[in-house]
Amino acid sequence: MPILGSGLGMKRIIDIACGSHHSVALTEDGEVYAWGQNNCGQVGSSISTNQGAPRQVNSNLAGKKVVYISCGQTSTMAVIENGEVYGWGYNGVGQLGIGNYVNQMTPCRVGSLIGTVIVKVACGYAHTLALTDEGKLYVWGGNSYGQLGIGSKTNLCNPIMVKHEMGRVSDIAALHYNHISAAVGEGGRVYMWGHCRGQSVTTPTATPFSNVHDALACYGSPSVMHKPLVLYLNEESSILDCLGTAFDDPLTSDLTIQVEGQCIHVHKAILKIRCPYFRTMFQNNWAENNQSIIEHDQFSYIVYKAFLKYLYTDVIDLPVEKAIELLDLANAYCESNLKKHCIRMIKRGITVANVAYLYSIAIEYNAEELEEFCFKFALNHMTAVTQTENFAKLDENTVKTFIIKAGKAGVFKT
Repeated sequence: MPILGSGLGMKRIIDIACGSHHSVALTEDGEVYAWGQNNCGQVGSSISTNQGAPRQVNSNLAGKKVVYISCGQTSTMAVIENGEVYGWGYNGVGQLGIGNYVNQMTPCRVGSLIGTVIVKVACGYAHTLALTDEGKLYVWGGNSYGQLGIGSKTNLCNPIMVKHEMGRVSDIAALHYNHISAAVGEGGRVYMWGHCRGQSVTTPTATPFSNVHDALACYGSPSVMHKPLVLYLNEESSILDCLGTAFDDPLTSDLTIQVEGQCIHVHKAILKIRCPYFRTMFQNNWAENNQSIIEHDQFSYIVYKAFLKYLYTDVIDLPVEKAIELLDLANAYCESNLKKHCIRMIKRGITVANVAYLYSIAIEYNAEELEEFCFKFALNHMTAVTQTENFAKLDENTVKTFIIKAGKAGVFKT
């Protein structure tokens, strides 16, 4: 039966990864603890003795803050805050990505990724996927079923970038149970490849699914997913379904909002419940309170309609490139939750070319999370970012503040 893990003290655990017979835990302080079978060095303790209780993985990880962990069948990978990648354990088919096939008893850095900022890794049975902060996908390790997605079945002991029409990749997934890979590409499209339903798929192939969990469960062997699969009967409808159907329905609405000459049909009661701005408008002596048609010209039609639909469905139906304008609206209407959603959308689209502009936008809207994310991204690509057109357009005070902050972060140390 489950018992409280010893060896972790009062550490707060934020993530856990499991291999076949070993486990790894990540603390909020960025420390890694491992335990279990250690015949290949997968626990990272420098010896091959099995570890019965959690023990901190030090060696090359000492003093470094780990932000992501993943386990293969008998191997372990970790991502450091600055984008470095380390691996240890079994390396018979190159799944550690260190340029050889020798098992590692302690964390060893993936040297060929120096200069590349990795934000997430995902381990399959004996292969590894790595996602960069620019949405590029690197792979290495076992490839007997085409799980690397490079069009062949050749194993690789060094990382190689997957060149495919997926576009910018926003998420990756794999499981130590099998030899399948999955990724979310441009526009939220889910791709899979590898050992899929008994077949070898050697290049990323689009699926009809909306998330990687469903793709892994459907195509993997065995069929496994990270969270419970909940099925709903089509004839059943929830209150959210009903609200979604009511949006922009002229037959039931009691208010029409006109933007750029186009009409959006809504309901005052729903707007009052969901939005403080409209609650104030309809509960006080505003002129709009007695009108059945209201005109708005502060924001574009597509953005304003997406905002109103969000109030009904809690879903943002808008292209990523329009997220900045929606953030402007969320800021003007004091919609804190919508603001958070916008920031997540924007973060997925940050590039070297636009990060300086988005950094200034974050400052303007007091979006501290986005500001810090842009700053760290810029630090990791400092030379390229400072040569962009958007960086040249930053005002003097913003540049000065950025340079001072970058100096404190140690960018200019020699």
